Order: sequence, then structure tokens, then C-alpha cells
Amino acid sequence: MAIVSLADQKAFSRVDFNDDDDLISGQIDAAQAHLEQLLGFVIAEEFASPLVVPDDLVGAVNLLAAHLYENREASVLGVTSAELPFGVWDVVRERRNYSF
Repeated sequence: MAIVSLADQKAFSRVDFNDDDDLISGQIDAAQAHLEQLLGFVIAEEFASPLVVPDDLVGAVNLLAAHLYENREASVLGVTSAELPFGVWDVVRERRNYSF
């Protein structure tokens, strides 16, 4: 279950047309799956009763999905690239269920 709605992601990404709705929905799912891998738990299960997801996790999914939408290529020329959008690692570090 996606913790970010399509409408909320489009507002976050400042997308005001419907042509990319399927693409953005897939990127929300991909971003959440990636975040859950990093966290070590399924967000909807961890916060299931009642389903109230903390804002920092919603924000991390927003950031990752927006990053995937803006950077659809495997490589980027002429700009500095980063592994994850700023702030995502901070959320992961504070909330993950494992440590090294």
C-alpha cells in the first residue's frame, strides 16, 4: 500500500498534467520499495494500527519519487549527481531496524 497518493506526489513535484500519472504511480511504488529495503521493514505493517505514517517517511518517499521522475536516465551529463536526494539517509539512519 502506497503511503503517498498520486495527487500528493504530483503536487510535491509540481506536475499539473495527467499524461505521466502511470509513470508517477510506478515511481511512488519504486521509491517506497527502495526506502523499505533501506529501513528493513514494510512501512504499512510497521505503522498498521491505525495507519498513521510519520511525516519524515512520507517526505522521504516524496523525495525519492520526485528524484526518479526528474532523473529517468541511468547517467546524467553536465551536472553533479548524488546517490540519494538530500535528507533521505537522515530518515533511514533514524528509523531503520538494523545497524552495522
